[in-house]
Amino acid sequence: MRTRRGICYPKLEMCCWERTTVKRRRDEPRRISRKRWKNSPEIARDCDLFDELPDDLVVFILSKLSSSADSPADFINVLITCKRLNALGLHSMVLSKASTKMLAVKAKNWSESAHRFLKQCAESGNVEACYTLGMIRFYCLQNRGTGASLMAKAAINSHAPALYSLAVIQFNGSGGSKNDKDLRAGVALCARAAFLGHIDGLRELGHCLQDGYGVRQNIVEGRRFLVQANARELAAVLSMPASAITSGSWLTWNPLPHLRHGHAHGGSSGGCPLLSDFGCNVPAPEPHPASRFMTDWFEVRCGAPGAGLRMCSHVGCGRPETRRHEFRRCSVCGAVNYCSRACQALDWKMRHKAECAPIERWVDEDGEHDGNGNGNGNGNGNVNGGNGNNADAMAES
Repeated sequence: MRTRRGICYPKLEMCCWERTTVKRRRDEPRRISRKRWKNSPEIARDCDLFDELPDDLVVFILSKLSSSADSPADFINVLITCKRLNALGLHSMVLSKASTKMLAVKAKNWSESAHRFLKQCAESGNVEACYTLGMIRFYCLQNRGTGASLMAKAAINSHAPALYSLAVIQFNGSGGSKNDKDLRAGVALCARAAFLGHIDGLRELGHCLQDGYGVRQNIVEGRRFLVQANARELAAVLSMPASAITSGSWLTWNPLPHLRHGHAHGGSSGGCPLLSDFGCNVPAPEPHPASRFMTDWFEVRCGAPGAGLRMCSHVGCGRPETRRHEFRRCSVCGAVNYCSRACQALDWKMRHKAECAPIERWVDEDGEHDGNGNGNGNGNGNVNGGNGNNADAMAES
């Protein structure tokens, strides 16, 4: 059809619907024409709507899933659904958003594919994957160089647990000899982790200041850091949902000193008296998935990392010795050993305070007597009694 000037009208493309007309007789009443949608199930039964979604949208959805997954199985079950999800699920944006729980690989399920998956997440820029794989390589696979490099990569991105783990390595000289200890570097890393809100780093820094370990002694400032660490621990528990707290009476108050000491020595509930100065008990903190992996890894191997090597006695740590006599022992009983003062303080309040029994001296595995020393390893035999918080002194083995 043309206009008066001879220009043709544009042709209309019937892309969305088509009109179906029905012939009628003159005597029939007028009937409205029916419209049939081309995307109706009758017409588009062979068309997969999922294939029409753009890749960017699918990658965004998978990124949200990986950041909120509660276990690796939640994400893997999506990847095995189809080839497209399997390919897009390994996109660098998806892997960089993976949460800590999604990367929580169990030691009994460790395989080359799990190692490759964590490595791919680390290469995508996921700091949690860098820290987890770094801990596994450093302590479990005994690949010290690449493990420390991965933890350093996470620490550069302000990952507080990685900073604290590197501080423990510096304090103990892990992966090297006793002469490789760098106490000042350990204190600096602890200070950075404490600034980022890491509770164990804050507690370790407080003990270093109290004992003058790697830094000039300042008892008042160290005590302030310890109280601040305990307050942060309590605030973290108060922010937890009620369903996450398993203990029935997780918060108690014992105002009388004799009740506090009787409660601590008489063995008790599943609470951890982190604010024992004030009679306040809170549940023990949940260990990091990397710590759980190391604990399960060495339990499968008869609970020992090697001949003559010991594990940290704090149940939430999982760190093993990398050489003989790397960790410090309790100078009171000699039955437990710790990788750091933070682990010693937590384990003392959780269980060892009720179990520790002083003895005159204790014998090492190779028959040598080793019983003197205090918390900073100066060998003067002093035990920091204080108010019951640091009565468990430590000695260099």
